[in-house]
Amino acid sequence: MNARPVPGLYPIDTGTAELQRDGDSSDGWLLKINGVQSSHVVLSDPLRLDFEYMRWIVALVEEHFPPETTDRLRALHQGGGGCSMPRYLAARYPHARQVVVELDGQLAEYVRNWFDLPKAPLMRLRVGEAREVTESLTPGTRDLIVRDVFSGSRTPYPLTTVEFTRASARLLDGRGLFVANIGSAPDQVTAREEAASIAEVFPYVAVVADPAMLKGRRYGNIILAGSDSPLEGSAALRRRLLGGGVPAQFWDDAEARSWIGRATPRHDPA
Repeated sequence: MNARPVPGLYPIDTGTAELQRDGDSSDGWLLKINGVQSSHVVLSDPLRLDFEYMRWIVALVEEHFPPETTDRLRALHQGGGGCSMPRYLAARYPHARQVVVELDGQLAEYVRNWFDLPKAPLMRLRVGEAREVTESLTPGTRDLIVRDVFSGSRTPYPLTTVEFTRASARLLDGRGLFVANIGSAPDQVTAREEAASIAEVFPYVAVVADPAMLKGRRYGNIILAGSDSPLEGSAALRRRLLGGGVPAQFWDDAEARSWIGRATPRHDPA
């Protein structure tokens, strides 16, 4: 039986989770992991995403898989947190089958109880390390992979390499979409390296971020998408991205690769 969320600090396997009420919504909650904002959930409205980068991701997903014509969506989430994205996709694609990989078993248990997640088989919350789980899954069984894993402000190195990206790509079918949330410092060195790893694997890549991020003016999120199918960015997608609270730009494959430049792809240690 689900327990109602209660504000407070909670011990988890990797440190501490903090649950705070959202003052703008009677049933909204902010989840922090070790002091860092991780997820925002509105229990009565799974389609509300307060984190701008998540809105950018779903804009890319809905461009690639229009909900009005997609009767199924097989998704793998590398990183769970409060499951804001899986809850959104479950509401937008009612027949979606999703697997959410979360490293922290105690956090996963809290989230199951707090946030009214869809039941299996529509959504499975699997405790494990994202790379190990990804490498254990059957090839060609996913339409969408969302990589959103952080330890502090960075994605763990083993999840940013060419080898890991290939293991992820192996799971996608011919039109599958891989989307990664990259935390970038203003110098963009590590962001370009992560992007170079993804561009090494996929023939088509795209970048979404706000202009200040793309110009290297602040720390924040850059979204990198990869696919075996073209990622052209329709006029409707570009308008949607520009119309948010933090307007974002879409860069197609040529623009994305120009931004990546001569950055060296990351590889597993020899």
